[in-house]
Amino acid sequence: MSVVSTIKMTARQFIQLGEDPVGVRLELVDGEVAVSPSLTPRHSHVITQLIIILGNHIDAKGLGELYQDVDTILEQFSVRRPDLLFFSKNRVGLVGEKAMEGPPDLAVEVLSPSSIQTDRVDKFAEYCTAGVKHYWIADPIHQTIEAWNLVGRKYAEAGSGQGLAVVKLEPFPDLEIPLGRLWRGR
Repeated sequence: MSVVSTIKMTARQFIQLGEDPVGVRLELVDGEVAVSPSLTPRHSHVITQLIIILGNHIDAKGLGELYQDVDTILEQFSVRRPDLLFFSKNRVGLVGEKAMEGPPDLAVEVLSPSSIQTDRVDKFAEYCTAGVKHYWIADPIHQTIEAWNLVGRKYAEAGSGQGLAVVKLEPFPDLEIPLGRLWRGR
């Protein structure tokens, strides 16, 4: 008689694993460890530009704190690592020593060819269920950005832009984001 373990890893157990091995990103999805490849230069460029644009605005207005690629506990069996996370000033208490102890106000994901399904379907649903108020998806290949706001228990489209457009997206309604800065090789 063989015994098969059906015990899922919890978020707390996952956080205790420590740092990821070089060249991979680990997340916890429904109690199972999932591996993602390292970032591509195009992906990294979008993140860097958003850090500059958002970071300057957040700091100048004293709105809260911006983070990149940090373990974020969404529920008991789910730990994701959004490319960017913003916690408003009144929610920075969720920033823990080893991980974010709850959903951010804003999660940003930058699409890579290997992450389209994960970011558009899986994380979209997980972030919604976890209560992430604002979710942006940037696509460097098609040079688009989409914004979604949590309304009740569902995401509603809240804005988008493409190419060289300048957009304003929640939760930063007074920030103009020149999309042309995000796209490498523009």
